[in-house]
Parts: sequence; structure tokens; C-alpha cells
Amino acid sequence: MPSKSATCEDLGCACLHRYVPWNFHEPRPGQYEFSGDHDVEYFIHLAHELGLLVILRPGPYICAEWDMGGLPAWLLEKESIVLRSSDPDYLAAVDKWLTVLLPKMKPLLYQNGGPIITVQVENEYGSYFACDYDYLRFLAHRFRYHLGNDVLLFTTDGANENFLRCGTLQGLYATVDFGTGKNVTQAFLIQRKFEPKGPLINSEFYTGWLDHWGEPHSTAKTEVVAASLYELLARGASVNLYMFIGGTNFAYWNGANTPYAPQPTSYDYDAPLSEAGDLTEKYFALRNVIQKFKEVPKGPIPPSTPKFAYGKVALRKVKAVAEALDILCPNGPVKSLYPLTFIQVKQYFGYVLYRTTLPEDYNGSMPIFSSSFDGVRDRAYVSVDGVPQGILDRDSGKVLYIQGKAGAVLDLLVENMGRVNYGRYIRDFKGLISNMTLNFSILTNWTIFPLDTEAAVLSHLGGWEAHGDSRHDGHLTFGSSNFTLPTFYVGNFSIPSGIPDLPQDTFIQFPGWTKGQVWINGFNLGRYWPARGPQVTLFVPRHILTTSAPNNITVLELERAPCTDGTSELCTVEFVDRPVIGSSLAISGRFPDRSGQDSQLNTL
Repeated sequence: MPSKSATCEDLGCACLHRYVPWNFHEPRPGQYEFSGDHDVEYFIHLAHELGLLVILRPGPYICAEWDMGGLPAWLLEKESIVLRSSDPDYLAAVDKWLTVLLPKMKPLLYQNGGPIITVQVENEYGSYFACDYDYLRFLAHRFRYHLGNDVLLFTTDGANENFLRCGTLQGLYATVDFGTGKNVTQAFLIQRKFEPKGPLINSEFYTGWLDHWGEPHSTAKTEVVAASLYELLARGASVNLYMFIGGTNFAYWNGANTPYAPQPTSYDYDAPLSEAGDLTEKYFALRNVIQKFKEVPKGPIPPSTPKFAYGKVALRKVKAVAEALDILCPNGPVKSLYPLTFIQVKQYFGYVLYRTTLPEDYNGSMPIFSSSFDGVRDRAYVSVDGVPQGILDRDSGKVLYIQGKAGAVLDLLVENMGRVNYGRYIRDFKGLISNMTLNFSILTNWTIFPLDTEAAVLSHLGGWEAHGDSRHDGHLTFGSSNFTLPTFYVGNFSIPSGIPDLPQDTFIQFPGWTKGQVWINGFNLGRYWPARGPQVTLFVPRHILTTSAPNNITVLELERAPCTDGTSELCTVEFVDRPVIGSSLAISGRFPDRSGQDSQLNTL
């Protein structure tokens, strides 16, 4: 929520919805994080200070295009676990989590002097295959145990009878969610069938829509969203604008949909306020609608925050991943006859390097592939003795033809691109989840390196030693594809301390780069993939920048950097003052929602 720019108060809103992603606060079993960016109590206190009420949506599942819908990946250590059900192991983990979280929330309830007026139990449970009423009863009991009997609990489901049939429970107030493509009368008749009395509520009225890598940027026409909002308010309904402000999937927090389609770093959402909190045409259009039904604050609306173009920054190549394993995997590798998943080596995000040797000579006509269709999750960068061979990825069914001598080192650097966050396939294991086959023979005797990129970047800011092994500097061409080894690049830039109001927000772009991860001053900004899009720039908030010392940039390029063809010694990134999200796909008359219409897009 922007502090010195336009807020939902200026729009006429009185309340904000607050998700609490379980995996963000309990990254490992029993390891809880509630300070800094994880301080949910501070956030709710801040909302209270600003005069806003809060609707709390603590899950345990939240969806939200967030990795695994907010459920911790470590739950999958029991491979047979049935998530979002009355599976005893799942309930035990949920109970421990709620016992930590909910007592922190109780003093913030409205009846206790805080801003929280109501609390959601689970999220869109009717869209999930389990339809387990014992699970909902368990949650309702635990919420009331920790929060008291006076708290108003509610559920949210798509405006579809089948969804509400499985997603509602007596004693929990039933609400619906839908976008501009839904008939408003029909949607609220469905709510009334399950909730005969009380307010009409659209708990998620979609002001835009989400993006996936490789698809056009989604937009929703302003006039259509405004007209639909008018119709909702004219009926006296309460409405949650989802989203009011776009956000950012920093680091590895983005989710994915099925068939496998990961979301990008940006969660701009074509919202009334952009990812960076900037005013948009849609903001003013919706404000004009709202002020027809209630008074909005008078006076000028605070402007968008300033952005600054810091310009180009040169980066130098320092180490290929395979050369930095002593830094990236200080505890050493795991040995296994067959590949292990990320979960089995307790690596929940990022990258794992799988290594074995070629059992015989291969001349480039021998295929390597997974023994199951989607056994590579989600993307593997393949090399033999430091020579790039190509990429294997999930759901493509593609094979790769490699070459090398018997005994040569075969490396597969596997990237977790984000876990499925919606639907029955949220049990999303990562890594090599089945055997790898080379020339139809199963590869064995793996050495597996879980890579702690976060600790490595923080401990080596600006201090990587450049490698001098020329074997790793070239690239090979197979057909029309060029690849280089996954490699780290570093650089820095200074922000003058004598200029008022600096640092300011900015955006970073990657001219000529292909795909990778970027850190600034050790903060994991997220994934870039301009070669696929639609996102081209990444949002850089000013609070991670400094004027007191040079700002460090670390880039892990996974496929091909612009300075690997011998024409230049340095690669550059550039800081610009406006975002480039990509080409747009306008969604006009019909809009995806959770009612079952447009089901192939019904992915929130």
C-alpha cells in the first residue's frame, strides 16, 4: 500500500483485504518469520492508523497466484499427503500454524479495538476436488477456538452452485466472487440460495487479470470494469476490488497454473494502481463511479511517486554455476542411485544441480529425456563437460540430443519456476521427479547439489573471483538454438547522495539478455525473461537502494547473455523510469471468473 501516493481512501474505499501466506511465514517446519517484510501485525496496525478496516484472509490456502497457493512446500515431505483435506498429517500441520498465527490476530479484531471486522476460512474451497466438510468443520472450530465466538467468519467461492455446495458450511457467511463477464443478478441469486439473508458481497471483483510467461499481457477495458462496478453498487452490494493495486512476486514467490503456466515476477494485474503504485485511467474511472454512491475525500489526490532512470550499468562475467559449487553448496552434495526431488533434498525454491557421467560415447544423435512426460520440473539447463547442450522443460515432451565421451560429466541445472497454486494439482513436486533416460537406458549414480543462491549472493556481494577457464567461455550451436552455461555476472552503480529525494523507485531492463534471476544489494528482485515476455522490466522499489555505498547487482543468466559472442567484454543492464510490461490482450465483454465460465482461464 503506497504511503505518500494515492490510497484506497482517496478512491472512497473503507476496508482492505489482507491475505496471509503460510509459506512466507513458516518457510521450514517450526521456523516462523514475522519481522521486517514478514511483519503482518505491523501492516494491520498501519492500516488501522490510516483509518482503514481490515478483512483478514489467513488461509491456510490463499491461491493469490502465490507459490502453492500459500501452502508450505515442506508439507510434501509426506508424499501421499492430501492437501486441503482432513488428512491427519495435513490437519496437524495446519493446527500448529493456526496456533501461532491466530493468537497474534486476536488483539487486532474489531471487538478488541483493532481494525479486523471479519475473517475468511480457507479460500474458494468449492473449486477444489476434495469437497471435505470435515476439513471445513475443523477449520471453523480452530478459528473460533483462537479468535472467540464473536468473530464473523465467512467463505468465498465462485458464483456457481457446485462451488458453493462444497465451499460453504453452516455458521460461515457465504460470499461469491466474479468479474465483468458474469451476470450480476444470476451471481447474487446463487449467493442468496446459500445465504438467504445479509449483505450481497462480491469478495473478488476482478479489475484486471493475471499474466503468464509467453502470453500477452492481460488487460480489462476501463469502461467495462467501471460499468460493472456501477451495476454492483447500484444493487447495494459490497465489493472488494481484486486487485486495487498491482504487486510484485519478488524472489521465487510466483505461482503457476495448469497445464503448466508459471506467472511472471510482475503482478501488475492492470489494476487501478499499478505495480509501482501509480495512478491509472482506471483509478479515476472507478473513483467517478464510487462517488455516485458515497462521499469520497475532497481535495487533490496525491500524485504518483517519482521514478528515476539511473541509466546503464556494466556487468562482468565472474563464475559459471558449475564453477561456484563450493560457494553455492557449502554443505556438499547428496549422493543417490536415482534422482531425488527438491523436497527430498530439502530444497524448496530456486535451483538444484544434478550431476552424473556418460556411460559411453554419444555422437549427438542420442536422446536424453525424462521417463515420464513431465518428469523435469520445471526447466533443466543441460551441459556435458562444460559444453552447453540445450534445455529440457516441463510439459513439452521434448527430447534433447547430446554428444560427449564416456565418463564425461553430465550436468542438469534444474530450475523451480513456481508451484501450481490453483486446482487439484497443487501437490507440485520439483526437480527430476522421475528417472532420466539416455539412449533408452536409465542414468544412475547421481551427485545432487542443492544451491543456496541467497546466502551465496549475500556473502559474495561484489566479491566473486573471475574464472579463467577458457573451456567455459564459448557456446555451441545446435540447429537454430544458442546456449551458454548458466553464469553469474556482477556490477554496481552509485546514486549521488547530494541530490534531494534520492533514491527513487526505478525499473530494470535486460537488453539482449535471455532468462535468469537478479539480485540488488542482496535482495532477490525476481525472474527476468524478456525473450519470452510479456514482462520486460522489473520493478525496483527505492527502499532496497542506497546512497551511502555502491549498489550491487548480481545476475544469474541461465541461457545466453549479450556479451558471449566475442563482440564485447561487458554486458549491461539499464535502469529506466517507466515499466514495460508487454503487449496487451484486451478482455472486453467476457471476463474470467470463478463461476465455471471461461474455465480454461479460471485460474485465480
